[in-house]
Amino acid sequence: MKIDAQGLYYRDLNEKIRAAVAGGAEKIELANVNGQYFIGDGINRPVTITVNGVPGNDLGAFLNGATIVVRDNGQDNIGNTMNAGKVIVHGHAGDVLGYGMRGGRVHILKDVGYRVGIHMKSYNDNKPVLIAGGKAGDFFGEYMAGGVLVLLGMFSDDSAKPKHGFRFGTGMHGGVIYVRGQVDEAKLSQEVGVFELTSEDQEELRGYLKDYCKDFKLDFKEVISEKFVKILPKSKRPYGNMYCPMPR
Repeated sequence: MKIDAQGLYYRDLNEKIRAAVAGGAEKIELANVNGQYFIGDGINRPVTITVNGVPGNDLGAFLNGATIVVRDNGQDNIGNTMNAGKVIVHGHAGDVLGYGMRGGRVHILKDVGYRVGIHMKSYNDNKPVLIAGGKAGDFFGEYMAGGVLVLLGMFSDDSAKPKHGFRFGTGMHGGVIYVRGQVDEAKLSQEVGVFELTSEDQEELRGYLKDYCKDFKLDFKEVISEKFVKILPKSKRPYGNMYCPMPR
Protein backbone atom coordinates (compact mmCIF):
# COMPACT_ATOMS: atom_id res chain seq x y z
CA MET A 1 0.00 0.00 0.00
CA LYS A 2 1.27 3.49 -0.86
CA ILE A 3 0.51 6.71 1.02
CA ASP A 4 1.54 10.13 -0.28
CA ALA A 5 2.58 12.26 2.71
CA GLN A 6 3.03 15.45 0.67
CA GLY A 7 1.61 18.32 2.73
CA LEU A 8 -0.10 16.01 5.26
CA TYR A 9 -0.27 17.10 8.89
CA TYR A 10 1.48 14.49 11.05
CA ARG A 11 -1.74 13.41 12.78
CA ASP A 12 -3.49 12.86 9.48
CA LEU A 13 -0.57 10.85 8.13
CA ASN A 14 -0.44 8.66 11.21
CA GLU A 15 -4.19 8.05 11.07
CA LYS A 16 -3.76 6.79 7.52
CA ILE A 17 -0.92 4.51 8.61
CA ARG A 18 -2.90 3.09 11.54
CA ALA A 19 -5.94 2.54 9.31
CA ALA A 20 -3.79 0.64 6.81
CA VAL A 21 -2.32 -1.54 9.57
CA ALA A 22 -5.78 -2.22 11.00
CA GLY A 23 -6.93 -3.17 7.52
CA GLY A 24 -4.32 -5.90 7.31
CA ALA A 25 -1.62 -4.20 5.19
CA GLU A 26 1.71 -6.01 5.42
CA LYS A 27 3.77 -3.41 3.55
CA ILE A 28 3.24 0.34 3.56
CA GLU A 29 5.29 2.75 1.48
CA LEU A 30 5.27 6.44 2.38
CA ALA A 31 6.20 8.98 -0.28
CA ASN A 32 7.25 12.63 0.16
CA VAL A 33 7.73 12.47 3.93
CA ASN A 34 8.99 15.79 5.21
CA GLY A 35 9.39 16.01 8.97
CA GLN A 36 6.12 14.46 10.13
CA TYR A 37 6.38 13.31 13.75
CA PHE A 38 5.54 9.97 15.38
CA ILE A 39 5.56 7.76 12.29
CA GLY A 40 5.01 4.13 13.25
CA ASP A 41 4.55 4.84 16.95
CA GLY A 42 3.07 2.01 18.97
CA ILE A 43 2.49 -0.37 16.08
CA ASN A 44 2.47 -3.94 17.35
CA ARG A 45 1.97 -5.92 14.15
CA PRO A 46 4.71 -7.31 11.84
CA VAL A 47 4.16 -4.71 9.12
CA THR A 48 7.01 -3.10 7.15
CA ILE A 49 6.81 0.68 6.69
CA THR A 50 9.18 2.20 4.14
CA VAL A 51 9.75 5.94 4.52
CA ASN A 52 10.87 7.92 1.48
CA GLY A 53 11.99 11.29 2.79
CA VAL A 54 13.10 12.54 6.20
CA PRO A 55 10.72 11.67 9.06
CA GLY A 56 10.35 13.91 12.10
CA ASN A 57 11.09 13.22 15.75
CA ASP A 58 9.98 10.11 17.67
CA LEU A 59 9.99 7.75 14.72
CA GLY A 60 9.07 4.28 15.97
CA ALA A 61 8.41 5.31 19.55
CA PHE A 62 6.84 2.47 21.57
CA LEU A 63 7.31 0.22 18.54
CA ASN A 64 6.33 -3.36 19.31
CA GLY A 65 7.07 -5.59 16.35
CA ALA A 66 6.96 -3.57 13.13
CA THR A 67 9.89 -2.78 10.84
CA ILE A 68 10.52 0.79 9.67
CA VAL A 69 12.96 1.46 6.84
CA VAL A 70 14.03 5.07 6.23
CA ARG A 71 15.60 5.71 2.83
CA ASP A 72 17.10 9.01 3.97
CA ASN A 73 18.22 10.66 7.21
CA GLY A 74 16.35 10.45 10.51
CA GLN A 75 15.88 13.08 13.22
CA ASP A 76 15.75 12.88 17.03
CA ASN A 77 14.27 10.34 19.48
CA ILE A 78 14.15 7.37 17.12
CA GLY A 79 13.06 4.22 18.97
CA ASN A 80 11.91 6.06 22.10
CA THR A 81 10.86 3.36 24.62
CA MET A 82 10.83 0.80 21.81
CA ASN A 83 9.94 -2.73 22.86
CA ALA A 84 10.36 -4.90 19.75
CA GLY A 85 10.81 -4.64 15.99
CA LYS A 86 13.43 -2.83 13.94
CA VAL A 87 14.24 0.64 12.62
CA ILE A 88 16.71 0.93 9.72
CA VAL A 89 17.98 4.37 8.69
CA HIS A 90 19.99 4.64 5.46
CA GLY A 91 21.63 7.92 6.46
CA HIS A 92 22.41 10.03 9.51
CA ALA A 93 20.27 10.30 12.63
CA GLY A 94 19.92 12.87 15.39
CA ASP A 95 20.03 13.01 19.18
CA VAL A 96 18.59 10.85 21.98
CA LEU A 97 18.21 7.70 19.91
CA GLY A 98 16.87 4.66 21.74
CA TYR A 99 15.79 6.58 24.84
CA GLY A 100 14.60 4.00 27.37
CA MET A 101 14.72 1.35 24.64
CA ARG A 102 13.72 -2.06 26.03
CA GLY A 103 13.98 -4.34 23.00
CA GLY A 104 14.26 -4.54 19.24
CA ARG A 105 17.00 -3.16 17.00
CA VAL A 106 17.91 0.24 15.60
CA HIS A 107 20.41 0.30 12.73
CA ILE A 108 21.83 3.66 11.60
CA LEU A 109 24.16 3.65 8.61
CA LYS A 110 26.00 6.92 9.24
CA ASP A 111 26.64 9.43 12.06
CA VAL A 112 24.47 9.88 15.14
CA GLY A 113 24.08 12.82 17.49
CA TYR A 114 24.19 13.31 21.25
CA ARG A 115 22.92 11.11 24.09
CA VAL A 116 22.47 7.98 21.99
CA GLY A 117 21.30 4.99 24.04
CA ILE A 118 20.36 7.04 27.09
CA HIS A 119 18.57 4.90 29.70
CA MET A 120 18.58 1.79 27.53
CA LYS A 121 17.60 -1.27 29.53
CA SER A 122 16.95 -4.98 29.12
CA TYR A 123 14.90 -7.64 30.85
CA ASN A 124 15.66 -11.37 30.62
CA ASP A 125 15.94 -12.22 26.90
CA ASN A 126 14.53 -8.87 25.79
CA LYS A 127 17.75 -7.07 24.89
CA PRO A 128 17.78 -3.89 22.76
CA VAL A 129 20.56 -3.39 20.21
CA LEU A 130 21.49 -0.08 18.59
CA ILE A 131 24.27 0.07 15.98
CA ALA A 132 25.70 3.31 14.57
CA GLY A 133 27.85 2.88 11.49
CA GLY A 134 29.39 6.33 11.60
CA LYS A 135 30.52 8.57 14.45
CA ALA A 136 28.78 9.78 17.61
CA GLY A 137 28.42 12.96 19.63
CA ASP A 138 28.79 13.50 23.38
CA PHE A 139 27.18 11.36 26.11
CA PHE A 140 27.08 8.12 24.11
CA GLY A 141 25.55 5.44 26.37
CA GLU A 142 24.49 7.91 29.06
CA TYR A 143 22.83 6.23 32.08
CA MET A 144 22.73 2.98 30.17
CA ALA A 145 21.26 0.17 32.27
CA GLY A 146 21.16 -2.71 29.79
CA GLY A 147 21.24 -3.71 26.17
CA VAL A 148 23.92 -3.28 23.53
CA LEU A 149 25.38 -0.25 21.76
CA VAL A 150 27.79 -0.64 18.85
CA LEU A 151 29.83 2.19 17.36
CA LEU A 152 31.65 1.42 14.11
CA GLY A 153 33.03 4.83 13.12
CA MET A 154 33.21 3.70 9.49
CA PHE A 155 30.51 5.37 7.42
CA SER A 156 30.84 9.08 8.10
CA ASP A 157 30.80 11.99 5.67
CA ASP A 158 33.31 13.85 7.86
CA SER A 159 36.68 12.08 7.99
CA ALA A 160 38.12 14.74 10.32
CA LYS A 161 35.41 14.31 12.93
CA PRO A 162 36.39 12.30 16.03
CA LYS A 163 34.84 8.87 16.40
CA HIS A 164 33.00 9.86 19.57
CA GLY A 165 32.48 12.87 21.80
CA PHE A 166 33.04 13.59 25.48
CA ARG A 167 31.33 12.07 28.53
CA PHE A 168 31.21 8.66 26.88
CA GLY A 169 29.31 6.31 29.22
CA THR A 170 28.28 8.91 31.80
CA GLY A 171 26.29 7.17 34.55
CA MET A 172 26.41 3.83 32.76
CA HIS A 173 25.58 0.99 35.16
CA GLY A 174 24.57 -1.91 32.90
CA GLY A 175 24.72 -3.24 29.37
CA VAL A 176 27.73 -3.16 27.07
CA ILE A 177 29.16 -0.87 24.39
CA TYR A 178 31.27 -2.31 21.57
CA VAL A 179 33.54 0.03 19.61
CA ARG A 180 35.37 -0.84 16.40
CA GLY A 181 39.00 0.19 16.80
CA GLN A 182 40.10 2.23 19.77
CA VAL A 183 38.33 4.76 21.97
CA ASP A 184 39.71 8.05 23.23
CA GLU A 185 40.05 7.24 26.91
CA ALA A 186 40.41 10.94 27.75
CA LYS A 187 36.78 11.35 26.66
CA LEU A 188 35.44 8.44 28.72
CA SER A 189 33.51 9.12 31.90
CA GLN A 190 35.13 7.85 35.08
CA GLU A 191 32.32 5.35 35.62
CA VAL A 192 33.43 3.12 32.73
CA GLY A 193 36.49 1.22 31.58
CA VAL A 194 37.86 -0.40 28.42
CA PHE A 195 38.04 -4.21 28.25
CA GLU A 196 39.01 -6.95 25.82
CA LEU A 197 36.26 -9.03 24.22
CA THR A 198 35.75 -12.60 25.37
CA SER A 199 34.99 -15.38 22.91
CA GLU A 200 31.33 -15.13 23.97
CA ASP A 201 31.39 -11.39 23.26
CA GLN A 202 32.84 -11.99 19.81
CA GLU A 203 30.21 -14.56 18.91
CA GLU A 204 27.37 -12.31 20.10
CA LEU A 205 28.78 -9.26 18.31
CA ARG A 206 29.23 -11.14 15.05
CA GLY A 207 25.54 -12.01 15.10
CA TYR A 208 24.54 -8.39 15.52
CA LEU A 209 26.92 -7.22 12.80
CA LYS A 210 25.77 -9.84 10.30
CA ASP A 211 22.22 -8.59 10.71
CA TYR A 212 23.38 -4.98 10.35
CA CYS A 213 25.42 -5.71 7.22
CA LYS A 214 22.49 -7.55 5.67
CA ASP A 215 20.24 -4.52 6.11
CA PHE A 216 22.67 -2.20 4.34
CA LYS A 217 24.28 -4.70 1.95
CA LEU A 218 27.71 -4.15 3.52
CA ASP A 219 30.79 -6.36 3.47
CA PHE A 220 30.72 -8.19 6.79
CA LYS A 221 34.38 -9.19 6.47
CA GLU A 222 35.39 -5.54 6.13
CA VAL A 223 33.39 -4.54 9.19
CA ILE A 224 35.04 -7.18 11.37
CA SER A 225 38.51 -6.68 9.89
CA GLU A 226 39.46 -4.37 12.76
CA LYS A 227 39.59 -5.27 16.42
CA PHE A 228 36.73 -4.25 18.73
CA VAL A 229 36.91 -3.22 22.37
CA LYS A 230 34.10 -3.17 24.89
CA ILE A 231 33.12 -0.51 27.39
CA LEU A 232 31.64 -1.62 30.68
CA PRO A 233 30.64 0.17 33.88
CA LYS A 234 33.02 -0.19 36.77
CA SER A 235 30.16 -0.17 39.25
CA LYS A 236 26.43 -0.97 39.25
CA ARG A 237 25.94 2.12 41.43
CA PRO A 238 28.11 4.80 39.80
CA TYR A 239 26.76 7.57 41.99
CA GLY A 240 26.45 5.56 45.21
CA ASN A 241 29.04 7.72 46.98
CA MET A 242 26.88 10.81 46.44
CA TYR A 243 24.16 9.59 48.82
CA CYS A 244 24.19 9.45 52.59
CA PRO A 245 24.45 5.93 54.01
CA MET A 246 21.31 4.45 55.54
CA PRO A 247 21.28 4.54 59.36
CA ARG A 248 21.90 1.21 61.00
